[in-house]
Amino acid sequence: MAVVATDVGCLGSGRIQDASARVAVMYVGKLVEMAETEALFIHPLHPYTEALMSAVPKPDPRCRSRRIVLEGEVADPSNPPSGCYFHPRCRYMQDVCKAKGPEMRELRPGHFVSCHRAEELQLLGVG
Repeated sequence: MAVVATDVGCLGSGRIQDASARVAVMYVGKLVEMAETEALFIHPLHPYTEALMSAVPKPDPRCRSRRIVLEGEVADPSNPPSGCYFHPRCRYMQDVCKAKGPEMRELRPGHFVSCHRAEELQLLGVG
């Protein structure tokens, strides 16, 4: 079964997490990360996924985290930027991100990501 959602918060709730063993994250029509639901929520490997996870509401109002607000506009799919489509909004962007589109690769068992810097970044998840 496939679950399509625009609200990642609902994926972390028991309702859909039980129904969906894997999550795929897309940005402007491109797959940027795919993993088991729990692994993706706890250890995201793509900066866009990290930003999405920062928006997931926390069940304890005393537990606050900083929301990552993405600057700039979402890329136009009919006229995407060169390189990585996310680079104009990415706070970790380097020159390689502008010049070359990243390849999807498996960095951990069953955890795939399309980001030049995924190995070196320590991104925050939910939890």
